[in-house]
Amino acid sequence: MASDGVGVMRGFRPRALGEIAIRCKDYEAMVAFYEKVLGLEVLPNGRRPGPPQRITFFHLGESFGGHTAVLALFEDTAFTSNDADRSALHHIALSLPWEEQEAAKAWLEAQGLPAQFQDFDWVGWRGLFTRDPDGNTVELVAALPDRQVE
Repeated sequence: MASDGVGVMRGFRPRALGEIAIRCKDYEAMVAFYEKVLGLEVLPNGRRPGPPQRITFFHLGESFGGHTAVLALFEDTAFTSNDADRSALHHIALSLPWEEQEAAKAWLEAQGLPAQFQDFDWVGWRGLFTRDPDGNTVELVAALPDRQVE
């Protein structure tokens, strides 16, 4: 494992794509497209009705360690015509084992990056959030321990 030069070891390695999340200008049209046109299946408990924001998670297949790969559509309630060139990417999530999340947090903080956990009990995941150099949100996601599989 890599070291940051001051004694902190990386101690983690993303294993798979966990999620692609898109901000939607027209949330209902986007959900209809992915569900009706492409035929993606909504995860059980995969619809969050809001407020403040509606979210739909579509199943893309198994990812790693009990985490399911998903396409997530987020209603963009803050979109304005001035945001026309703003990226539609909400965030990207990479899967890793639960046991490596603390090491990932320590590593990110040692690199001077933000690192914040958020639990998603409703779907059985915990995410560790940071930002890439362009300001995109990056999540290192793991299934909660009772959801993990080999």
